[in-house]
Amino acid sequence: MTMGKDFWEIRSKEPDRVTILDTTLRDGEQSPGVSLTGAEKLEIAQQLARLGVDVIEAGFPASSAGELAAVQRIAETVGRGQGHAQRGGRLEPPGIAGLSRANRHDIDKTWEGVRAAKCPRIHIVLPTSDIHLKYKLEKTRAQVLQIARDMVSYARSLCDDVEFSAEDSTRTDRDYLFEVLDAVVDAGARTLNIPDTVGYAMPAEYGDLIRVLCERYAARGDVVISGHCHDDLGVATANTLAAIANGARQVEVTINGIGERAGNACLLETVMALHTRKPFYGLETGIDRHEIGPTSRLVSTLTGMALQANKAITGANAFAHESGIHQDGILKNRSTYEIMEASELGLDQTGLVLGKHSGRNAFRAKLRELGFAMEDGELNRAFVRFKDMADSQKSVSEAEIRAICEMMESEREGAPL
Repeated sequence: MTMGKDFWEIRSKEPDRVTILDTTLRDGEQSPGVSLTGAEKLEIAQQLARLGVDVIEAGFPASSAGELAAVQRIAETVGRGQGHAQRGGRLEPPGIAGLSRANRHDIDKTWEGVRAAKCPRIHIVLPTSDIHLKYKLEKTRAQVLQIARDMVSYARSLCDDVEFSAEDSTRTDRDYLFEVLDAVVDAGARTLNIPDTVGYAMPAEYGDLIRVLCERYAARGDVVISGHCHDDLGVATANTLAAIANGARQVEVTINGIGERAGNACLLETVMALHTRKPFYGLETGIDRHEIGPTSRLVSTLTGMALQANKAITGANAFAHESGIHQDGILKNRSTYEIMEASELGLDQTGLVLGKHSGRNAFRAKLRELGFAMEDGELNRAFVRFKDMADSQKSVSEAEIRAICEMMESEREGAPL
């Protein structure tokens, strides 16, 4: 049997470290319209390893022969550390997980997919809410409890690292949820994942559920509570951060927040919240922030899911400024209106975008950048022309600003226009 003991030995020594499980290749690929080839999944997995995620959920091996082959290849390469040197004491290589429904066929296929990794994980998901039991599984609570216990025990006979997800946890009766979780812990599950499967919970109630569970299993020492949130009401990342604040030490996230329906909690937002607000959270991750930009771009390119311009962290406007008041502050000190550094995230410094809201100081700075120097009077006349143009169109390009300046030079020299 291949064990994932290295993973747990390292984690037990790092109580202030949040484990990042990236499920871009599983839950993220379930985004409507997204289908990755085996080669594309491998390319993303390699980049996730460079990014420094702790566990890569590589897929759902029982879903198809191609998916199984893709997960196997990731386990045999990325999961063995191929091409990735250890950096800064970070766990290397990442753990490789596969998702499995609670039946022996799925578990066997998942084990077949991940077993070559240095730190393999079998991740079992089983619904626990009454609505899922009645309409999806058509089983009683007692039957589902027995299935959970038996299948975790079987998975543990194959793999030392077993995660259990109580699907639709946030709509599950708490007493029954606790009964199921107690049973799977006794059967050998080491990570208890609490999915907000349909994005139903609010941060206060999700955080409270996580707090209660962390207190319930605190004495065990070897049980990690994990958060997994969907964005149907737009609070997936907020719920994930609430889980962390209340004791969760693993979170399941995706690059750019892609995933089923409205998506999952965003890895980039979660990690940068922990980093930027470190005095508040007091927690670390193993993420290499310089790889954030390249990872975001790669996933966007290969999935065909473009980022909206105002997407936090890596959207085109995340470090752009058009307002004159903001531009003036940025010119004096970037920290006036930016709480992160684009260069630290592997992003280009977008800077000033000139439009109708821009001020004279930003316009002057852009002229200097383009190599034009003007006295105040001439600058004012050029600025008026710029404003007239900006009022009539969405934005003003550098080429158009250059044309204004060249026209001003021609007028100054008395040359024919």
